Amino acid sequence: MTPDPAAHVMHTPADDEAGPLDRLRERIGSLFSSRAEIEAVEERAETRRQGTTEVADLVERHPAVVSGVLRSVTLRPRTGVPALEAALFDGSGTLDLVWLGRREITGVDPGRRLRVSGFVCMAHGRPTMFNPRYELKAHAGE
Repeated sequence: MTPDPAAHVMHTPADDEAGPLDRLRERIGSLFSSRAEIEAVEERAETRRQGTTEVADLVERHPAVVSGVLRSVTLRPRTGVPALEAALFDGSGTLDLVWLGRREITGVDPGRRLRVSGFVCMAHGRPTMFNPRYELKAHAGE
């Protein structure tokens, strides 16, 4: 009698259901994910909840509404005119915001969640909104 080669293959219940195995892989992967990757996933989920456009999907010369968190805020004069610049991160990318003629805006600080609307243009190869309308969102726990 010859041995059956298939008899040596172990079969587990997980083979029948990929769902639990996939969830386990996700959890293990999240343990080794960088903080930036985790923040990106969370921001993209927030963008979907807000019903706004992702930075990755912005179209030049079209109006858009984008939400995210401010990563940086700096004062950079442009041709002698004060300009407040900010980088809004939504998990899919970063949108540059520029308020011409402004030195500061109360509440527009790094780490603040913001919802902005305006026309998208490309400035220095990056999606940018000049003088966008903005809505300050509450910090977590507020």
